[in-house]
Amino acid sequence: MQALVGARVIDGTGRPPVNNATVLINGSRIEAVGPRGSVALPPGTQAVDLSGMTLLPGLIDCHDHLASKGYDLPSRWGLQEPTSLQHLRTAKVLEQTLSAGYTCVRDAGGLDAGFKQAVEEGLYPGPRLVVSVNIISPTGGIGDRVSASGHSHSFPEDPRLPSGVANGVDAVRAKVREMARVGADVIKFATTGGASSRQGHGPKDVAFGADEVRALVQEARALGRKTMCHALGGPGLRMCIEAGVGSVEHGCYLAEDPDLARMMAGEGIFLVPTFEVYEFHATVSAPHMQARARILQEIHQASVHQALAAGVKVVAGTDAGGFVHGENSRELELMVERGMTPMQAIQAATGWAAECVGLEQEIGAIQAGKLADLLVVEGDPLRDIKVLRDRSKLKLVMKGGQNFINRLPGAT
Repeated sequence: MQALVGARVIDGTGRPPVNNATVLINGSRIEAVGPRGSVALPPGTQAVDLSGMTLLPGLIDCHDHLASKGYDLPSRWGLQEPTSLQHLRTAKVLEQTLSAGYTCVRDAGGLDAGFKQAVEEGLYPGPRLVVSVNIISPTGGIGDRVSASGHSHSFPEDPRLPSGVANGVDAVRAKVREMARVGADVIKFATTGGASSRQGHGPKDVAFGADEVRALVQEARALGRKTMCHALGGPGLRMCIEAGVGSVEHGCYLAEDPDLARMMAGEGIFLVPTFEVYEFHATVSAPHMQARARILQEIHQASVHQALAAGVKVVAGTDAGGFVHGENSRELELMVERGMTPMQAIQAATGWAAECVGLEQEIGAIQAGKLADLLVVEGDPLRDIKVLRDRSKLKLVMKGGQNFINRLPGAT
């Protein structure tokens, strides 16, 4: 056994931190947690002194695109380099993300299930993965790989990443089954355009009909899969909420329709605002993307506050694929800058996030019986959330009781 002693523990539940605490670890799981004097250490326990540091659960990103390398068309279509090199770059991204203290990521499209298998088999280091494989949308939606001129991606489909395009109730049901067949843990779909969509398919433009959305959610439930929906505003946002989606991704214009937040709270639907991607699009993307992102930023912040006030659990997701990897904690900084408390931001990436991805029984909190996915930082993120993005302050990253990063004094 090993014991982490003396740290300030933020346990991921939202409760006040416990100073000078002990976390006892038995193999891959947490055996006991409590104030230092309340946890007895069995003979032979290896004690690690964390005095002056903060211990919290490993962080969770509920919306990333780990295989994405850029927003330009060659990158999106995988034309810029051999597939083998793309896969090796993605493997490196997994390692970088785990190094940043993220022990779990829900990938929102583009990552085939083989990467999850490689991590689980110990072939390559990375966070625990919950994969959606590909995004489902109708013809012309964000899952339809088409250029601004209307030219479609005509290269052979990768059977591990089947096309996400489906039209009509029967085709949508079949597409859900296809995604499940190739290893999707969660079904990702889109009912609107977005900031990065082609011109003419923006954040409030609808994709799918209500009957298609209901069928998709029903089929996913029948197969035991949660659902996550890219929806920014307009009728498409309402239809996914009315259908009982598991989480709304982005939800930027939620505040324009106040009863939607109350509906989400009543149905236990999570909100994943992804502030980080809009910071990117508002500054360096194509001109039409910049304009869309700048327009939505103010109401996006209001939407998150309205959701929190209604009782919606707001969780952290970067949507970072395509412009930066390993900087996932910037999302937590933005959550605080937009008015969430540091504790809410930490919950958004720990306890609430674990519920969102369906792993709350295993991770997301420092509690007896849960997996020892842990992060030790020098400093106090409740005082300065930025310490979570400072690599020099990340002293220990543990996944399942195994140290991946160990920069503690005396570590070898």
